[in-house]
Amino acid sequence: MSRIIAVTACPTGVAHTIMAAEALKKVGESMGHQVEVETQGAEGAKDVLSQEVIDAAEVVIIAADIHVDPARFQGMAMYAVSTSEAIRNTKKVIETALNESEEFLAEKKAAAPETKHKFIVGVTSCPTGIAHTFMAAEALRKAGEALGYEVKIETQGSVGAKNVLTAEDIERADAVVIAADAFVDLKRFAGKPLYETGTKDALRDGVQVIKSSLLAVPTGKKELVDQVGDLKKERSAARTGPYRHLMTGVSYMLPVVVAGGLLIALAFAFGGIYAGDMEGTFGWALMQIGGAGAFSLFVPVLGAFIAYSIAQRPGITPGLVGGLLATNVGAGFLGGIVAGFMAGYLTKFLNDKIKLPMNLQGLKPVLILPFLSTLVVGLMMIYVIGPPVKIALTALSEWLQSLQGTSALTLGLLLGAMMAFDMGGPVNKAAYTFAVGLLSAKIYGPMAAVMAAGMTPPLGLALAATLFKNRFTEDEHEASKAAFVLGISFITEGAIPFAARDPFRVIPCIMLGSAVTGAISMVMKCTLMVPHGGIFVLPIPNAVTGLLPYAIAIVAGTVITAVALFVAKKPVDVVEQI
Repeated sequence: MSRIIAVTACPTGVAHTIMAAEALKKVGESMGHQVEVETQGAEGAKDVLSQEVIDAAEVVIIAADIHVDPARFQGMAMYAVSTSEAIRNTKKVIETALNESEEFLAEKKAAAPETKHKFIVGVTSCPTGIAHTFMAAEALRKAGEALGYEVKIETQGSVGAKNVLTAEDIERADAVVIAADAFVDLKRFAGKPLYETGTKDALRDGVQVIKSSLLAVPTGKKELVDQVGDLKKERSAARTGPYRHLMTGVSYMLPVVVAGGLLIALAFAFGGIYAGDMEGTFGWALMQIGGAGAFSLFVPVLGAFIAYSIAQRPGITPGLVGGLLATNVGAGFLGGIVAGFMAGYLTKFLNDKIKLPMNLQGLKPVLILPFLSTLVVGLMMIYVIGPPVKIALTALSEWLQSLQGTSALTLGLLLGAMMAFDMGGPVNKAAYTFAVGLLSAKIYGPMAAVMAAGMTPPLGLALAATLFKNRFTEDEHEASKAAFVLGISFITEGAIPFAARDPFRVIPCIMLGSAVTGAISMVMKCTLMVPHGGIFVLPIPNAVTGLLPYAIAIVAGTVITAVALFVAKKPVDVVEQI
């Protein structure tokens, strides 16, 4: 007779959870085994397994359709299946679990701990991100423990990434194990011995998987483009609070603005400046799609996804409606931002405070929360928030449209310097969000200044590394080629690796070049209807007005950046001697 413990779980914690539990108990007992089952679901855990029962068991069966934390079963043989499998093929599940237990004990007994300490990191993932993801992670941890190694495994499942590997973890790791049946991004493990396999191999022979990882060949060195991608992901992950929510809204809004801006530019190209008035023409059709369609949506999308970032799916409806009302009452992008935050925090508050019986819980996300929060946000936007925000936006728009001479110069210098200061960080994003938001008010000058100034830092660094080779290392010379491509694509983060190596010289130089670029663009009254794309949108008719002075602004900022770097940076060999 074997002592078996099990945990069954499904999203509702009712039908499949209980049916799987009963099946395992009855079939197990008919096979002569002692089976104790804990059930988990929306109502919490029932018949919770005590530590005494866990310690006495030979194997754990996890029959679950949601995540079950395996931490308390460390050091035990575990077998994972879905609840439906446990219900349909109960006898086979129990037999397989017992076989897994025998193999686990034999493997543990045969694995002689090695004396040399190693640190292994890894990632486990499966298509559903539930049972096998966590079971494979636990199997690898136990295998490493049997070999005398320290192991840290990140799980990427339906509940998000858990036990996330830090840059420090990866840096000191001796090897990397990827046990996955779904896509896992490997870029951050560049330069490390890396072994890829599936979750089943990790479950069946974790010791061999760990050993194979130590024999793996180190992966290639990261190129600048990959470094920039990693930096952008790290910055995104590090965002917290209101800044994170705002940037989530902006990221979802951008494709709408880009599509709309390009379509409006094409409408002008085909139908002239009055394309929208000539009903039935091709230019009029493009204007309907881009202006009346996409551009009328981007403030509601901004509000919707700010709210989504705060309150998840229940926040989308009030955020969307609030953003649309902001557009209708003339509050524009400022009103959309206010509506998004109000909708998100209100929905989250209501979700936390409204308590319903379990059988009515499904009404909250589809009926109660959207209705109440949309009602409150809508009334607030119409009677309280909308009017004063409209006044503020109107005043801002009138001031920007009246900018001449010194005022335009000052704003251009400020926006340009902000774009270069932290190269994609909060200050950069503040300037960028300000410019994008003004597109809804048909103010296109700041957008032109911001994009040109954002292109200048990587372009200036690439030019300096090409012309003044003794000021840069060999790695920087190689990276300059990619920096040029990133620069013309309006990816300011391409300058970060250079700035990280020598921040006190590089950052002031790129701020100087970007400030000059922004100032020239504003003073020459250049405008841009598209918030992204770099030089690739410049050939599109009417996407940019004042194309020649705009190109001059970018070239001037690039050259000034390169010359400033030549003056500020010392030859590499001199620096190394110091």
